[in-house]
Amino acid sequence: MGARACPRPMGRKRGPEAERRRPWLVRDMSASQARGAASGAGHGGCRRAWVELLAGRVKRQKLGPEGEQKVRESALRLLRSHLNLGDLVLEVEGPPGKQLCLSRLIDYDGPGAHIDLSSSLIGSALRDQAAQLGVPAAVLCSQVVASGLVRVCEADAVPPPKVLLTPDQRKKLSSLFEIAQNLSAQSMFSRLSFCQELWKVQNSLLLEAVWRLHVQNIVSLQELLESHADSQAVVAWLSRDLRLLCEQTEAPCQHADVARAMLADFVQMLVSRGFQKNADVRGTVDPEWMSQVAVAVLERMLASALEALAAGIQEGSAAHKAVSCWFGVFSGHMYGSIISTESPKRFFCHTLTQILTHKPVLKVSDAVQMQREWSFARTPPLLSGLYRRLFVVLSPEELVGHLQEALETQEVNWQHVLSCVSTLVICLPDAQQLVDGWVSRLLTHAFESCDLDSMVLAFLVARQAALEGPAAFPSYAAWFQATFGSARGFHGSSKKALVFLFKFLSDLVPFEAPRYLQVHILHPPLVPSKYRSLLTDYVALARTRLADLKVSVENMGLYEDLSSAGDVTEPRCQAAQDVEKAIMVFEHTGKIPAAVLEASIFRRSYYLSHFLPALLTPRVLPRIPDSRAALTESLRRADKIPPSLYSTYRQACSTVGEKKPEDAASQREVEPSCKEEPLGLLTTALRELRASVTDPTQRDALLAQMAVISEQLRSALGLGEDDSDFEGAPVQLSVRAPRLQPWEQRVVDLLLTSFCQNLMAASSVAPPDRQGPWAAHFVRTLCRRRLLPALLSRLCQLLHHQGPSLSASHVVGLAALAVHLGESRSALPEVHVGPPTPARGLPVPELFDILLPCRTQESSALCLKFCTAAISYSLCKFSSQSRDISYSCLSPGLIKKFQFMVFRWFSEARDPPSWEDPASSPWRPLCLPSVDWQRATLCLWKQRTLRELLKQEGLHLTYRDWLQLELEIQPEVDSLSDTERQDFHQWAIHQHFLPAPSATGGCDGDLEVACATLVDVLMDFCQSSRSCDHSENSDLVLGGRTGNRDIFSRLQEMAAGLEQGPARLGHAAPRGHFLFGVFCRRLQALARGWDVASRLQRQQELLMCKRILLGLPPSVLVGSPRLEQLAAPDCDDFFHLVNSELRNFSHDGALTHDITAHFFRGLLNACLRSRDPSLAADLTLTACQTQCPLLLTSALLWWPHLEPELHRRWRRCSQSPLPAELRRLQEARHFAGSVLSPLAAPPTPGPAWLCAAALHFMIRRAGKESIRRELGQLDGQGEEAAGSLKPLDVCAEVLGCLQRKRISWLPLFQLTETDAGLGRTLLRLAPDHQVRLLPVAFYSLLSYFDEDALLQEDAFLHVAVNMYLKLVGLFVAGETGAVWTLAHSGDLQAQGDPVSLITNARLFLLQSIPRCPKRSFSDVAELLGASADCDPEVRAALLSRQQAMLDPDLYQEPRLF
Repeated sequence: MGARACPRPMGRKRGPEAERRRPWLVRDMSASQARGAASGAGHGGCRRAWVELLAGRVKRQKLGPEGEQKVRESALRLLRSHLNLGDLVLEVEGPPGKQLCLSRLIDYDGPGAHIDLSSSLIGSALRDQAAQLGVPAAVLCSQVVASGLVRVCEADAVPPPKVLLTPDQRKKLSSLFEIAQNLSAQSMFSRLSFCQELWKVQNSLLLEAVWRLHVQNIVSLQELLESHADSQAVVAWLSRDLRLLCEQTEAPCQHADVARAMLADFVQMLVSRGFQKNADVRGTVDPEWMSQVAVAVLERMLASALEALAAGIQEGSAAHKAVSCWFGVFSGHMYGSIISTESPKRFFCHTLTQILTHKPVLKVSDAVQMQREWSFARTPPLLSGLYRRLFVVLSPEELVGHLQEALETQEVNWQHVLSCVSTLVICLPDAQQLVDGWVSRLLTHAFESCDLDSMVLAFLVARQAALEGPAAFPSYAAWFQATFGSARGFHGSSKKALVFLFKFLSDLVPFEAPRYLQVHILHPPLVPSKYRSLLTDYVALARTRLADLKVSVENMGLYEDLSSAGDVTEPRCQAAQDVEKAIMVFEHTGKIPAAVLEASIFRRSYYLSHFLPALLTPRVLPRIPDSRAALTESLRRADKIPPSLYSTYRQACSTVGEKKPEDAASQREVEPSCKEEPLGLLTTALRELRASVTDPTQRDALLAQMAVISEQLRSALGLGEDDSDFEGAPVQLSVRAPRLQPWEQRVVDLLLTSFCQNLMAASSVAPPDRQGPWAAHFVRTLCRRRLLPALLSRLCQLLHHQGPSLSASHVVGLAALAVHLGESRSALPEVHVGPPTPARGLPVPELFDILLPCRTQESSALCLKFCTAAISYSLCKFSSQSRDISYSCLSPGLIKKFQFMVFRWFSEARDPPSWEDPASSPWRPLCLPSVDWQRATLCLWKQRTLRELLKQEGLHLTYRDWLQLELEIQPEVDSLSDTERQDFHQWAIHQHFLPAPSATGGCDGDLEVACATLVDVLMDFCQSSRSCDHSENSDLVLGGRTGNRDIFSRLQEMAAGLEQGPARLGHAAPRGHFLFGVFCRRLQALARGWDVASRLQRQQELLMCKRILLGLPPSVLVGSPRLEQLAAPDCDDFFHLVNSELRNFSHDGALTHDITAHFFRGLLNACLRSRDPSLAADLTLTACQTQCPLLLTSALLWWPHLEPELHRRWRRCSQSPLPAELRRLQEARHFAGSVLSPLAAPPTPGPAWLCAAALHFMIRRAGKESIRRELGQLDGQGEEAAGSLKPLDVCAEVLGCLQRKRISWLPLFQLTETDAGLGRTLLRLAPDHQVRLLPVAFYSLLSYFDEDALLQEDAFLHVAVNMYLKLVGLFVAGETGAVWTLAHSGDLQAQGDPVSLITNARLFLLQSIPRCPKRSFSDVAELLGASADCDPEVRAALLSRQQAMLDPDLYQEPRLF
């Protein structure tokens, strides 16, 4: 036989892997022979085992090559005759024991030796068996492998249903599939036969086994499915197993990865085969059949998931897990292996269509009634998540087009359609414009073709979008009014369109919610008057429906939210909210709200039955009336509260006051306790949001979680479902005493705390630009109509009143909140900020500029921290977006305050930054547990992006901005010492702003420009209410504070520098002083009028001008003459200020002492520097007599105080006597004193009017009631003296004296500015309001004189008519009240009221005209022209008298002889 029994020595050892990989045929034979040996031993006990016999043969027989071949063939024949094919293919490992290795008998070796040998043996055995049976070997092999696969699937002890294999089953299938692969390689495996055999036992198949056939390329899933003749059975089997797979995928097990991989492969195969545009023709059946099967499976899976959602599955249940798993297959990464992107897109479109059309059992009427239950917050999260996944693949335009197509061509499930619209509105960034366009197209088509379906869809879509709040879409009330409330509406084209609209609205009435009916009634469509009946018919129908629903339009609240689609609030509950709103409005305006006044007249039923009982709820009245008590008292005084009801209220309040305090306290605790549950739900929702914020994998769930928070917030605060309509009303906010209800404060604090914590948690994971949109959506949720005032009030409390107590995380969080409020500024109303700032509308971002002052060290530190955090966050958050976005989110005031504080606090920042650390982020230092604010600020200051930001117009700190901020500093609590502050001022003015170009806010090196700007800012500051915050009784100009005084000191220093500076080049004529230019410009900007407000404003401005002049050297008032010229000092600017402004606020014909003395100091100083001081002084004072006589009368009044100082100053530099004009003033004073003395009066020295003025001041100082004796001593100067005597009785005595001396006093009432000499002088001595009172004085003085004597004067009629016309002009212009007030507050005590005075004057004139002599009508034409429009009767009387005087001359016969 040969020399060797086997090719390898028997003693070679094999490892575990080698043992497992032994040919299973050898192991099978070894085990069989072992069992045979045991059986033989049982019978006789003399038979030996096969192994022993064979081993003995091996040891004794020596085989050659031929013998070895014969033994091998004999062994194969023996094996074939005893082979069990079913056990053969399933044998993986034999029982333990000593086994014979057949490989010792066969010379075969190599890496795949055992598998190849096994396959060779199995192939040989199967080929022999097929030959015996007369069937093809490939068919038999397929049957054997299929039978083995089924036996493996049935081997598990776990009862069905199941789809996954056990580890032992996977191991057996692995060996079986290796055999199948080898058989296939030998062309001994039929795929078709194998698939048919599997379908015969499809109920025993496990889905994982089918999937592994596909993965190991034995039979693909497509081949397997195509081999079944019954498509319905295939769909049912695969759908059932896929549902089981989804359940087990979400279950916690060790094979979840395998399940997910299986699901992905199945879905990819189904999508690629079901939605492939060009079907693959390589299959064995019609490609259309495979496509239909794939689509049917996918549709059945989606339908079962939708039915499970409709049945209300519980979270955590098997059905919920299955639905969640199946919806997860719509993630984009699931289809990465599909080459074409069109197949997933077509699949998603088909899925969306199936969702929209799934079981369309609801009618349109049902949708109208139930759509508020289908908002985003109430949509199952699984369904809204599915919508969001579908939206990722479809563009917004494609999405809307697909919705439109489905709605036009098929019956739809309205719940799914409208919930899809809600999800679209919430999740797409430009959803509002998208929905607006869609609705507009629907309405256009509806009105053009009277298409009812388009009309219904437009209204349903608009209402559904409005349910999602202000951040997504306008309220329904706003949309309806904007769409149909103007002549440009869709309904305004024709009568047909109007009829169509009202027919549609009328058909909706039986199904409408009361809120919508109220909107249609209170905001009706604009209808032409000739079609008004259409509107009235609809309103009557809607009111009838509301009456059936027991909802009254008359009982609606004053401030009720019509935009909400929820249930109508009970009048009693709404009345309480109306009372709180009315009290808030009353606090800010001090007036009864207009809504309350309107309700008391037009909605009296609600006002008396609900509003007043809510307002007059008995309570313990405070000692100091609060806002509620003040509003009640105002209503009572306005007769808006019935006396009986008010009396009952007062009695009830007295009774309540007698109750025990603890009873009242217990009652107050009842209401908040009922709200604890919604607050707890809100807390839970906010906590879940934090998990989504910090986990990048949950970013897609942020929008859904924000919708949940919005819903819980609405429940916690009792808000409407669409609390979005701001109705253009600004938010009222009191900075000094912000108020909000305790419950509102708890909710707002919870929201603010959550925002700050979420921001810090998110920043620990990623910088702001990679945190997603959660912060913007969070802030948008806070911007509700009734929540925003509470939010802003709380921010005012925290920043303006409690700022130093805020932690670093709070400051950072609130700064980021401010940035996102700025991002939403276009959707937010203005804020009316009460005192101390003016009540004007501010955008919300600019509110933070007011809340963060820089007055003290603490407030400055808070402001710097806040600005640093806000700017850093904005630059980081919007780093990848347009710069305009980041700029618009920040208030320019905060950016300028940041620059101001950096310059002020950090001296190193005053030099230009020399470097920037590219790796340093300004946001990074703010996220540390312990924030180093100095490091964070300087890091931000060195950023190149900040440099670019500060180059933008309106953001760079200018010289004017710096002055405004520096004036607010309170030095006693400043962070800088006095020396440091002065050094900082010097650097800022002379090194930073003065040399800077004007384009960047500097002064172009012009010191005069710097001074003018400082004066302008100083006056603005002192006029503003901010300066009044420093001290209630402080000086308004300098504030009584060192801070203001420091800035004013800088002005004095710069003004002195201008005075001492070099003369201008070319010896040009000097310009007027810059101060008067500033004053003139400011005064011209003020309104001129005689009302009290205008006069007080102008008087305050002039007071500021005067105080600034007094704080500067007197040379400002009087320009210095040149030494080489014999000219008077330049006083034109000051003269103009006195004549045009100061004169109108002078008293008794004189200026105040301070400004008078300041002028004369400047005059003497200027004159003493000239070549001839006396001449310069005389020239100036002579010019004063004609150009500014008020200065001379002022000097006469204050001469006792002024004379010593003038003598002292003059003698200091000159030994000569006082200038002649000053001595003339001195002589006028002596003359006036001598007139009052018992001695005879000396002759009048100098101008008579100057002596008259001195006499007037002396008489007023002496307090004399009668001046007849003094007048008797005057000799021929009565006319001049009368001009300065103002009181009515004194005037009568003066005029009587003139009349007795045959001097006419009528010219005193005919003075004009063009008069030369005395007339113009007298006009420049009296204020304008006194000049306007001349008509009042004229007709008040007439009773003192004889009428007949007056009528004989030629000028009397002209003067009387002229004065009457001016008196009527005052009355017609509406200035009578103001002028009359001035008349009674001054020296002129007019008789009676304006009407009686005008009546008496008119009567006097009508009676006097017929009595006037002919010569009085010489200039009657001028009077007739002036009286044409004022008094026709006076004009008629003048014409009649003139005609009567002309007729005799006209018809007199001529004398011929």
